[in-house]
This record gives sequence, structure tokens and C-alpha cells, in this order.
Amino acid sequence: MTEVNCVSYGKWRSPLTSDLIVSATIGLSTPRFDGEDIYWLESRPLEGGRSVIVKYSPNGEHQDITPAPFNVRSRVHEYGGGAFLVQDSTVYFCNNSDQRVYIQKVGESPQPLTPESKLRYADFCLDKSHNRLICVCEDHSEENHEPQNKLVTINIITGEVKTLCKGADFYASPRISPNNSQLAWLSWNHPNMPWDSTELHLADINPDGSLTNITLVAGGENESICQPEFSPNGILYFSGDRSLWWNLYYRDEKGNIHSAYPLDAEFGYPHWVFGESVYGFEREDKIICTYTQDGCWFLGSIDKKTKSLTDYEIPFTNIAYLQVQGEEILFAGSSPSQPGAIVKMNLNHGQYEILKQSSNTIIDEGYISQPIPLEFPTSNGKTAYAWYYPPQNKDFVAPEGELPPLLVKSHGGPTAMTSASYNLRIQYWTSRGFAFVDVNYGGSTGYGRDYRQRLKGNWGIVDVEDCVNVAQYLVKEGKVDGDKLAISGGSAGGYTTLAALTFFDTFKAGASYYGVSDLEILATDTHKFESRYLDSLIGKYPEEKEIYQMRSPLYHIDKLSCPVIFFQGLEDKVVPPNQAEMMYNALKEKGIKTSYITFADEQHGFRKAENIKKALDTEYNFYIEIFSNH
Repeated sequence: MTEVNCVSYGKWRSPLTSDLIVSATIGLSTPRFDGEDIYWLESRPLEGGRSVIVKYSPNGEHQDITPAPFNVRSRVHEYGGGAFLVQDSTVYFCNNSDQRVYIQKVGESPQPLTPESKLRYADFCLDKSHNRLICVCEDHSEENHEPQNKLVTINIITGEVKTLCKGADFYASPRISPNNSQLAWLSWNHPNMPWDSTELHLADINPDGSLTNITLVAGGENESICQPEFSPNGILYFSGDRSLWWNLYYRDEKGNIHSAYPLDAEFGYPHWVFGESVYGFEREDKIICTYTQDGCWFLGSIDKKTKSLTDYEIPFTNIAYLQVQGEEILFAGSSPSQPGAIVKMNLNHGQYEILKQSSNTIIDEGYISQPIPLEFPTSNGKTAYAWYYPPQNKDFVAPEGELPPLLVKSHGGPTAMTSASYNLRIQYWTSRGFAFVDVNYGGSTGYGRDYRQRLKGNWGIVDVEDCVNVAQYLVKEGKVDGDKLAISGGSAGGYTTLAALTFFDTFKAGASYYGVSDLEILATDTHKFESRYLDSLIGKYPEEKEIYQMRSPLYHIDKLSCPVIFFQGLEDKVVPPNQAEMMYNALKEKGIKTSYITFADEQHGFRKAENIKKALDTEYNFYIEIFSNH
């Protein structure tokens, strides 16, 4: 029997080292069918964060398709996604370093398809009738001007790029009908974000490849549309939130819109990246779909004739990138006890097969903390949501009467969501004796449009109060030590972190990963996709400049009196390094314990193993030093 040691919370020895986490974990996304073959994308920290297309053959063989140094990544909207397409054993992909589109026949070397330029591409579909790709293009040719977004065609023989549709500020999700006669796509304009207001368009494709009879199908002010898709018979479907939930709809032959199945659940994601998918067709009258309720994802089938929804019994609580090909489906799935995986499933008998796991390291369950869903009271008599992970390590207990330190995690976006999925970075903390709470503060996706819009005009208030209130709730419940509370977040979550540390005295320490300290600078110095985001989150700039200053931590350093550590990629175009530098220098001048860790070769989010490892261990040691004095 293993000896159990009595050691203070936070100081437990854990087998879940940062080395193990970065060496044993890869990112898995974007599974795709190509006949009997299957492809997906792997992000590999040990290869400098390089993303590689992998082919899985019916005989079980795995084969890397993308040779080094190619890195499959689009930079459209900076966040990318939708970076490759595979059809008939030919791969089309966007390469990170030059943003050119390459064509690669499996077994051969990649060849450049598009010329060298300042164009970026994403979200491809194949128009076989005209030997071309149709995709989103972001044109950075004009310096000192906002990039131009449009839909373009790329001739798959000559590489010639032609504009197909332009005029809107943003485009997404071009989808071609099964008979190549129609094209659907999404567009939206400043100051809207795609989860606020988008438009779904449908057009006929002329014999010469141009578009005609362009029709607005759905969307407009106060309606967000996701994932247009054609059924096998060419009926146009989409996910829209006109019912205040992203539900599935379709357009009949007369142009009328019908609900496929009404439910208080989300059949959709906020459009931060391209290429995500929540539904597909087993046949014309049967839709396979994934949806989220109360923070958990479910896999189901909608029978269009009976308008009924039937769930499949599977152990996955987080499901993404759903693909359907007849009776077989693919998705990226995970659960609290199961690492992320590419999963293939037969719909007839319900059996599934794991094709690749994000980690093959077997972790003893005695070191794995199971998430507990929380609904906690927050400001103005409302309720917010979180996942709570208690400390867990089979080798240790804490002295009687001692309570654990708490790390509050504020996710990015802020219109994102956290789910109960296998995450070794969370277990890194809990196996060392920290309690951890992952907050779906007001503004998060997954709880309907009304919950998502709690941040309208209230960024820096609602999110901050929810993070503060969940910490105070756990203290009141006797779960954690009120003198050892920390908060950490990246990007928008970094702003929430800095605002919580500045405007409240709840937390004793915090970590900002590429976070925002000056909202004015963010309003004037960020990329196009988010350049007007703050109009809705805070107010118009410069008309409401006072609100920007009032909510910017940098303007209120006098209120901040606890240690803060900053992590920043120096190539970040979303939240430039000056945001962290100014805050760090101000705290240092004030004499507050602080540290500024930079990574010269990272952008918005860290991809390289050595940088992920350094950030994780440095943050942990920072808290331990501070809490040891309490």
C-alpha cells in the first residue's frame, strides 16, 4: 500500500510535471473524410507548435502528410482555422510562414498553388465544375489600411486568384451545393461580431463561375448565423439564434424558413475560428448533430419527419468538428477522464473507435480531479456557472483544518466557454494541492443569447464580478482558503484577471497571459477582426473615452496592491506586447512584486513546448512564494 504523506496544500509532489504535459500532449482537430481515408490536424508542441496533416488508412496506418518545415495554419482574422481541404487524395492547405495555398497529392511533395503575395486564405470548398477552390481571403496589400476581406476563387490548375464577392467587412463559410449550382456564405460588418449579427446569403453559380440571384436568406441585426450547409438534396440548412438559442433551421424551395428542431440548447459556436462543425447529414431526413446544455455537449440525431431528437450514449462530454459520411461520423471528443481524441463512430450499432489520442500517457485516476458543476449566485440576483476541481493526489493529504489555495481561471474571448474536458494543465494544479475553478462568466457561450449578451456594455464588470463571486462563494462554502486566492487568464481573460486584481481586494496574486491593461490602446491598436469589438463590450471610442479609462487597470495602479506576473509573446498582433510592458513597469515602479516573462517567437497563445513548460512552472512557483508568506 502506498504511503500517504501529510503535506500542506499546494506543495504536494505530482507526477504530472510540465515536461510530461508538453511531451505527452498534442492538439487534435479538424477530422475529415476522403472516401475510406480519414485526415486530421495535429498541433505538436515538441515540433515548435507545428501543425501537421495526418492520414489514417482503413488498415490502421497513420501517415504524416505535411513534411517539415511546412506548418498548416491560416492567419485570417489572426485566429485562423479552416486551413486545409482534402478531396480525392489531394490536399490543399495554407502554410503558416508565407500564407500561400499549397497543393499536395498524397505521396508527393507540396507545390505552391497561389503566388507570393500579402493575401491570406481560409475556409475552403471545392467547385469541381470550374476546377477551383472557393474560400475566404484577407488582403493585407495596402499598408496602413484595414485589410480587405472577400470571397475568392483559386484555380486548382493555374493558381489564378479571382475575386468572387466583396463589399462586406467580413466573410465566412462558403459552401457549395451538391450539384455545384449554388453557393451559400456568411457575411457581417463593423461594428458587429459574428455572434451578434451576421447575414446568410445564397446565390446561383453561372456557367462562367460568376454569381447571380444573390438572396439574403436569414440574419441581420440581432441574429447570429453559423455553419450554412446543404443537405444531400440541396436544401440549405443553418444554425441561427432567432429563438435566443443557436438552433437548426432550413430554407424550403419557396424560400420559407423552418425550424428543424426547437430546443433551449446551443447547436453552434461563436465564430472565432473557421472550420468548426456541429451537424451533418446521414441522409436527407436525418441530421446528426452535437449541441450543448449546461456546459456539456451531447451527440444526437434529428429525425426531420417526426421532428424528434434522439441522443447517442457515448462517454464524451466535449464534442467538436463533427463530420458525417453516411452511417459513419468523425469528431474530436474528450471527457473529464478521457484525453482529447479523434473518434470514428458507426451510427447503426453505436460503436466507436479512437483513431488518435492527444496523449497516450496513462495517468492513475488517483491523481485526476473530477469536475463538479457549479451554479453560484452573482451580482444583481443572477446566477453564473463554473466547473470546480478539488485538490486530488492519492499520495498526499493536508494537515487537519487546512484549506487549499484556489486558482480561478478566466477564459478568453470573452465570448468563449469552458467545458468539462480532460485537461492536464488543470490537473497540474489540482495534483499539487490547489483547488481550481474554471468560470463560465456572464458573456460566455453555451447558455443562450441572453447570457451571452450580459457583457454588452459591461465588459470589465460582469465577468470580473462573476470571477470574484465564485471565489467568495467557495470561501463561504468552506472549500478554499480565503487568504490564498489567485486568478489567471489569457487574452480577454487576462484583462478580466487584471481588472479583478485592480478593482477588488479578493485575490492575493494573479497571472496575465497576453492580457489587456489599457482598453484605449486595444481600441486603436489591434487587428481588424476585433477592432470594433469594444463598441458593444464597452462603448464607442473616442466618444466614451472616459469609460475606457475608468475600466482600464493601467489607469488605476494606485488600487492594485498584490503581486502579478505577466506572460507575453513578442509577435502578438492581437494584444501587442506594450499592454503587458506598461503594466509591468507601472507595478515595478510602485514596488509591487511582479515579473514579466517574454517569448520572442510566440504570437497570441503559446505553441512551443519549452515556452508552455516555462510559463506553467513559473506561474506555479510565483504563487508558492507568495502564499508561503500567508
